Amino acid sequence: MRHARAGKKLGRDSAHRKALYSNLAGALIEHGRIKTTVTKAKAVRPYAEQMITLGRRGDLHARRQATSFLRSRDVVHKLFADVAPLFKDRPGGYTRIVKIGPRPGDAAEMAYLELVDEEYVAREREARTPEAVFETEPESEAVPDVPAEAEEEPAETEAEAIEEPVADEAEPAAEDEAPAEEPPPGSTS
Repeated sequence: MRHARAGKKLGRDSAHRKALYSNLAGALIEHGRIKTTVTKAKAVRPYAEQMITLGRRGDLHARRQATSFLRSRDVVHKLFADVAPLFKDRPGGYTRIVKIGPRPGDAAEMAYLELVDEEYVAREREARTPEAVFETEPESEAVPDVPAEAEEEPAETEAEAIEEPVADEAEPAAEDEAPAEEPPPGSTS
């Protein structure tokens, strides 16, 4: 029995497992979201969050520790320059796991492991406040834009609206019928 043995083995030896965690954490930092199995996402999440914490610390020793684990200077640079500043005021919980259903081939439960977007979370928090629920957008934005020409033209009376189309339609009809009434050349009438 595996009493008090934390972590999943994932069917790999320790070196292969460490490489898997390194690659998944690096891909998460590089792309912001990765698609993997739920078990792998749960296993790599603590490592990815530790790398972001190192990035928040920002000193030379933290950079060397991150390079030792991630094994890519480009990913470490992106971590320290782009990703970690997004979470400078967040005390943890930098990632989320979103389950997306079974994989078609083997029915393994799949999930997205993604970085929590601070701006999105702030908007979501604002939307949940009671004041925001009752706020509505101004009507000027909700109404579709009407061209300025249509607004400035005076409204036609019903009589003018009825008379004009009839007069316009009568003229083209007369022109269309005129060639049909002419006898073909060379025929006697």
